[in-house]
Amino acid sequence: MMAFLTMTTTWAGKPVIVIITAGQSNTAGRCFNDSLPAYIKALDGQYQYCQWSYTNGRTRKADKEGVFRPFWPEMESIGKKAGRFAYDAITYYLMEQALQKPFYVIKQAEGGTSIDPACKSTNNHHWSADEAFLDSTTSVNIGGLSLLKALESNIDKSIDALKAQGMGPDIKCMLWHQGESDRGKASRYYDNLKAMVAHIRQHLVEKTGDKKYASLPFLCGAVPSNSKQYKQQVEEAKMRLAQEDKNFHYIPLEEATFIGDQLHFDRPTAERLGRGMYNKMIDLKLIKGKRAE
Repeated sequence: MMAFLTMTTTWAGKPVIVIITAGQSNTAGRCFNDSLPAYIKALDGQYQYCQWSYTNGRTRKADKEGVFRPFWPEMESIGKKAGRFAYDAITYYLMEQALQKPFYVIKQAEGGTSIDPACKSTNNHHWSADEAFLDSTTSVNIGGLSLLKALESNIDKSIDALKAQGMGPDIKCMLWHQGESDRGKASRYYDNLKAMVAHIRQHLVEKTGDKKYASLPFLCGAVPSNSKQYKQQVEEAKMRLAQEDKNFHYIPLEEATFIGDQLHFDRPTAERLGRGMYNKMIDLKLIKGKRAE
C-alpha cells in the first residue's frame, strides 16, 4: 500500500483515468509470462504508470477490493501458474506510452464463466444481471456465485480508495471479452449481455451520481471463428448490440492462433486484440495518443 501512496500523491486533486476490465479466460490470461513481448519484459516486472485492483473470487478476494498495486500480469491461479498474461497487458502498455502519467485499472476475470446461470460454468460463477439470480446469491469474492456483484463491489471500493487519495476517478470505458461459456444458450446471449451492460452502467451512475456513465463505452472483443468454442449466434448478439448501442463497440478477431488448445490466445493474438482495444480508445478519443500499428 505504501508504494501506491508514494506513486500517486503528486496527482492528488487531479482527475485520473480509470479502465474497467472483465471477462472469462481470455481476459484472465493463459499465456505464460515467459512469452511476453520483449518490450514488456524490458519493464522488469512492473509497469511504470498502470496501477490495478484485481479480484477473481479465488486467490484475490474481497480483502483485495480497492487495493491498487503496480500492474504486472497474472491470472486467478497460484504459484508459478499465476504468471500469465492476456490482451489487456498489451493495451495497458500502449496506454502508458501514450499517456505518460498514472492511470488505474479495475479488473474482475475468471476462466470458464458464463453470463447465463443456465450455462455451464467451471465454478458455477456467472455474470448474470437477472434480478432473481442476484437476489439469490452474493459476490464470488465472499463465497457467492455472482461475478457481477464482485466486479461492482471492487468498482465501488476502488473509487472510494482513489477519492480518499484526493483523486477524481474518470472511468473511460470497460474492456470485455467473454462468450465462450454461453454457447449452450446462445439464443439468450443478446438479452443477457444487454442486461449486464445496462446493470453496470446504472450501478456507476448510482455510485458516482454522474449521468454520463449511463452511456459508458463498452469495448467487446470477438471470439474468433476458429475457436473450438465459437458460436455464431453469440457473435451476432455482440454485433447486434453494437449496431443498436452507439457506445457498445465490437472489436473483430476473425481468426486466431492459440497456445495449443484451440481456445486460449497465444502472444500474437493477445497482441492483436490488445492493440485493437487500444486503437478503439484512440479512435473514440477516450484517451489522447497515436494509433498502434
